[in-house]
Amino acid sequence: MQPFSEEQKQYLQGFMAGVVQRGGLPFAGQTPDGRITHAPEAAERDLADPGIDQLYGTPVEELSKQERIKLEKNPHAMWDDVLAHAAAGTMPEGDDIFRYKALGLFNVAPVQDGFMLRCRIPGCMLRADQLRGLADLADAYGAGYGDVTTRGNIQLREIKPRHAADVLIGLYDIGLTSKGAGADNLRNITASPTAGFDPQEVFDVRPLARAMHHYILHSPDLYGLPRKFNIAFDGGGRVSVAADTNDLGFMAVRVDEGAGVEPGVYFRIELGGVTGHGAFAHDTGFMVRPEQCVAAAAAVVRVYLEHGDRTNRKKARLKYLLEAWGTDRFMAEVQNRLAFELTALPRARCAPRPPVVRHSHIGFHPQKQAGRYYVGVVVPVGRMTSAQMRGLADIAARYGSGDLRLTIFQNVLIPDLSEADVEAVQDALRDLGFHYETEDVRSGLVACTGAAGCPYANTHTKEHALTLGEYLAAQVPMDQPINIHFTGCPNSCAQHYCGDIGLLGVPVKREDGTRVDGCTIVLGGGMDQDQGLARELVRSLPFDEVPPLLAHVLKTYLRERTGQESFTAFTRRHDTDTLRSLFLDSFQAI
Repeated sequence: MQPFSEEQKQYLQGFMAGVVQRGGLPFAGQTPDGRITHAPEAAERDLADPGIDQLYGTPVEELSKQERIKLEKNPHAMWDDVLAHAAAGTMPEGDDIFRYKALGLFNVAPVQDGFMLRCRIPGCMLRADQLRGLADLADAYGAGYGDVTTRGNIQLREIKPRHAADVLIGLYDIGLTSKGAGADNLRNITASPTAGFDPQEVFDVRPLARAMHHYILHSPDLYGLPRKFNIAFDGGGRVSVAADTNDLGFMAVRVDEGAGVEPGVYFRIELGGVTGHGAFAHDTGFMVRPEQCVAAAAAVVRVYLEHGDRTNRKKARLKYLLEAWGTDRFMAEVQNRLAFELTALPRARCAPRPPVVRHSHIGFHPQKQAGRYYVGVVVPVGRMTSAQMRGLADIAARYGSGDLRLTIFQNVLIPDLSEADVEAVQDALRDLGFHYETEDVRSGLVACTGAAGCPYANTHTKEHALTLGEYLAAQVPMDQPINIHFTGCPNSCAQHYCGDIGLLGVPVKREDGTRVDGCTIVLGGGMDQDQGLARELVRSLPFDEVPPLLAHVLKTYLRERTGQESFTAFTRRHDTDTLRSLFLDSFQAI
């Protein structure tokens, strides 16, 4: 939509003033500071005027291309378009490619022929019948497989254009949705995957994640943010949900007597995480009661909605608004929107969060329910066939309660197993081609979709990750877990800066002029109590040189470490130059 000309603005202003003077309809306008006024001369714009020349204070002519696309046609009012394209068997074109993302449908051409469907799995919680339903959709409309993502949801791929409407309807039929799963929306709400059965959790966050999910689905104004927005609920359990990498993280804590506020369970508010941009979420100094979390999140998101940068996509994430305003100003604006007082308390006066137990998302572990266990199943780089999806659903229904959980590490948890059935479940998992061993280096592989299914990726991450895992498992027997995060582009969907070892896919030009897949390698990242960004070891290395180098890195670490020192601790007690000398010089000398 084109902005009004000055002549048109003057005409409309004069017209409305005349209506008021003639005793016509009362005027309702908005002042520059956002208040509503009856006086046309005090108004910046007329709220009854359907014309839009500004979006939350940003002139239309200054908006980014994507913001104009959303203004011209609401992505969530495109069902007729979806039906028309499906009937014709055609893919969306032009600006509609971006709009379809808001429906959860991604045109990933030319790397794949068809759509990728990204589901929303609220709180990473899934039922056995829903997993079977997803397997049926993958067979009927896709390529017969599903990918667990680093936001604890599932993607189906290679969906033909004629089946776009069919797969969306099928998703609704099994109680799931993809609404707002892409583009400038609130993404899948993540929660501690062991919520409800974790022996050390401070609070069961399942009701909060579900409530947040449904609040988003039924709040039209929350569709169309300046950029994507991630929310996570950390209940204090053994398994990480990486809340500190989210735009908004709620961290469960206990407050004891004598802290200066009423004792009990609170959620600390952390803001601004986006590790692809080099930032973890930081503690704001405020916390809320569990029943206040959704309201507090709604206020946070709406402040961002109205004040985030809509002119520069590279500076549109919440992190940049926080940098421009400062946390104090931002939280003051949040407080102005709430009917209750945020509780201010330094984190140091709260009881410490129980530590995350590394790789407790893999293997068999006791639940807080006596005699019950959960198993964390290794799903190599998150990909499973439809047959494997049905097999996991069958195990959950036969030996558990029918519930499954997904994790940000791209694996699946099956809870509520009896001790007597552990051996039978182990056999069933092996029959499906899965394993559950913690020390196997392949258990710690995380990989984004890569160039085989994402137009932004520089390398074939999943294929390379599997090759790397097989090589390292054969070359370097490990005695403790290690995480290797492989991402295909700087968007860092696989959060390479947070891995013990992080790989960023880059194109590499050899001396003979040929172009091959390559990696930049970073070391020493971590989340939660090990929070820290990895540091660069080597830049733009052809992938065929990566496996032997990393095998050397791990062998050197095992030889040089102190006692059972973790890889993260080992790398962090050396500066970058020392690490390069220790790992690279000795490798080149071999």
